[in-house]
Amino acid sequence: MVPIFSLWLPILLSAVFVFIASSLIHMLFSYHYKDFNKAPDEDKLMDALRGFNIPPGEYMIPYSGSPKAMKSPEFQEKMSKGPGLTMTVWPSGRPSMTSSLVQWFVFLLIVGIFAAYVAGRALEQGAAYLAVFRFVGFTSFVCYTVAQWQDSIWFKRSLRRTVTATFDGLIYALLTAGTFGWLWPE
Repeated sequence: MVPIFSLWLPILLSAVFVFIASSLIHMLFSYHYKDFNKAPDEDKLMDALRGFNIPPGEYMIPYSGSPKAMKSPEFQEKMSKGPGLTMTVWPSGRPSMTSSLVQWFVFLLIVGIFAAYVAGRALEQGAAYLAVFRFVGFTSFVCYTVAQWQDSIWFKRSLRRTVTATFDGLIYALLTAGTFGWLWPE
């Protein structure tokens, strides 16, 4: 076993490398521009929604509130008429990139800690690069990607968006695994 403290450098550096890679992916490549679609008559839709003064949060339309209510004729009619949607309402104004970037970096550190824990329990000091790469790569891939898959299943998130996020997660996992393999204690 390798104590998690002795893995602080690969935890930190892998977070830095993934942070840089994710920034480059989003600034240099355009494939994420197609993750969302523009709503028809966007201005009119925004004006209509603004009139409801909806507080920031997660919403589902139509919303039943309980399994019993889902069986009601009124709810069934709303579902039949459509549209059904899930939406996230943000506060008005420009979102803070600083806050999001700080949270993203903290998330990357947490993924590194999880990967360090799993690999550190399974491997000894001086483990082969490929053994470290496998444990850390698999663990970090699962952390970066798998939780997103259920959004395509349950919330009808586009499969394309899920696949591109999974591709990004694969890149991040390879960087994380490579960093740990390189800096694994002798």
